[in-house]
Amino acid sequence: MESWFIILVSLSVCVFIRTIFFSLHNKTITTPPGPTHIPIISNILWLRKTLKLEPILRTLHAKYGPMVTLRIGSRPAIFIADRTLAHQALIQNGSFFSDRPKGLATGKILNSNQHSISSASYGPTWRALRRNLASEMLHPSRARSFSGIRKWVLHTLLTRLKSDSQSNYSVKVVNHFQYAMFCLLVFMCFGERLDDGIVRDIERVQRQMLLRLSRFNVLNFWPRVTRVLCRKRWEELLRFRKEQEDVLVPLIRAKKEKRDKDNEGSLNDDVVVSYVDTLLDLQLPEEKRKLNEGELVTLCNEFLNAGTDTTSTALQWIMANLVKYPHVQEKVVDEIREVVGEREEREVKEEDLQKLPYLKAVILEGLRRHPPGHFVLPHAVTEDVILKDYLVPKNGTVNFMVAEIGLDPKVWEDPMAFKPERFMNDEGFDFDITGSKEIKMMPFGAGRRICPGYNLALLHLEYFVANLVWNFEWKVPEGGDVDFSEKQEFTTVMKNALQLHLSPRV
Repeated sequence: MESWFIILVSLSVCVFIRTIFFSLHNKTITTPPGPTHIPIISNILWLRKTLKLEPILRTLHAKYGPMVTLRIGSRPAIFIADRTLAHQALIQNGSFFSDRPKGLATGKILNSNQHSISSASYGPTWRALRRNLASEMLHPSRARSFSGIRKWVLHTLLTRLKSDSQSNYSVKVVNHFQYAMFCLLVFMCFGERLDDGIVRDIERVQRQMLLRLSRFNVLNFWPRVTRVLCRKRWEELLRFRKEQEDVLVPLIRAKKEKRDKDNEGSLNDDVVVSYVDTLLDLQLPEEKRKLNEGELVTLCNEFLNAGTDTTSTALQWIMANLVKYPHVQEKVVDEIREVVGEREEREVKEEDLQKLPYLKAVILEGLRRHPPGHFVLPHAVTEDVILKDYLVPKNGTVNFMVAEIGLDPKVWEDPMAFKPERFMNDEGFDFDITGSKEIKMMPFGAGRRICPGYNLALLHLEYFVANLVWNFEWKVPEGGDVDFSEKQEFTTVMKNALQLHLSPRV
C-alpha cells in the first residue's frame, strides 16, 4: 500500500507542478496588448471603423508599442508597425508567417474558395499558381515579349493626353493612367487587342467590385445571420460576381477554342503567350484536376487588379510629386537627355532604363512615401509563434503597416519629404526592394508572400514615368496646387484627383 500511495502522491505532485508551470507560462506569454475587447459589441464598433482604421492604429501603437492586438471578428488581429519585427517574421521566420487566414464567407465567391495566388493557403496549390505566374508571365524573357504592346499603350496614352490638353487647360490624368494600364494588362491576360467596348466592359465590372469591396465586410460577421439581415447586400455581391463572369467567361472560352484549333493546342513561336494560355492546362496538385471556369475568372481578376489599380495609383502619386517639386522633374529630364541624346524618335526605350539611376530613385521614393497599399494582405501563422516575447496565436491574423514602416525616422531622415537622392550613393543606385537583408520599406510586401510581380511593376513605372516627363512638361494650372490628401479605395488614392497643365516638350 505504501508504494502505491507514494506513486499516487508523486503523480499528483507532478500534475500540480505542471499545472502551475503552464499557468505561469500563459500569464507571462500573452498576445500583444490592445484595447479592451467586449464580445459582440467590440466587433460592431470595429466594423464601423474599418475604413478609418489606420489613424486609430497610429494612436494605439503610440500607446501600446509596435505590436497591437485588435479583436475584429472571431479572430485576434495583430498589427505590426516595426520594420525589425517585420523582418523577423517575414524573412527570418518566413516558413511560419507565410500562410493566409482561413477564407471568409465572401471569399468563397470573391476568390473561388481561396483559389488565387494572394488568398491561397501556404501549400501545393499556392506554389503551383505562383510558379506558373512567375515562370510563364514574369520571367524576363516573357516580360520582354510584351515590349511591343507596352510601346503601343504608351503611344495611345500620349495621344490621349495631348488631345485632352489641347481641348482643356487642365487635364485629370488619373483616368488616362487607369485606362492605359488596363489596356496593357488586358492584352497580357488575353493575348490580343480587344475592342474598346469590351475593354470598357471589363474595366467597368472590375472597378465596380473594387470600389464596393468594403460594403461586403459586414457579411463575414456571423454569415448565417447576415444572409437574412443583409440579404440585399448578399444579392448585390452575387450580382457583381455574375457580371464579372458574364464578361470574362466568353473571352476565356474563345481563347481556349482558338488555342485548341491552332495545331491541336500547340502555340506557334510568333504567338504571344497570354496569362489565360498558361492557366488552361494547369493542374491543381492536391485536387488533381484543372481549373474550372470560376477559378479562371478569379485568377484573371487577380491578374488585372494587381497590375492595374496599384500601378496607376503609384503613377499618379509619383507624377504629383514631380509636379510639386519641378527641380526633381527637370533632373529626371536632364538624365534622360544624357542617355537618349538627339534621337529622332521621342521615346525612352526599355533598354535605356538601366542607364537612368535617378529615375529609379524617383520611383522608389514615390513608393516609399505613397505606397498604394498601406497594409499587406493579412498573414497567418501555421502554429503558435513567439515574436518579441508575445504570442502570435495560430488562429490569429498578422498585418504589417507598410506606410508606417516606410516613414520610420530611424531609417529615413526627414521621412515626410520627397527626396529621391536618399536612394543614391557614390556608386549610383543601389537598393534591395525585397528586404531580404534588412527591411527599410516594403511596398510589395516581403518574404515568401512578396508580390511576385514587383519587377514588372517597377518596369512599368519606370517606362511610363520616363516617357511622360520626356514628352510633356507637367505643371499645376495657374493658381492651383497639388493636394496630397488621401482616401481609401481598393488602394490609397489621392482624395482630389490630380489636375494638371501639360505642355509638349520640344
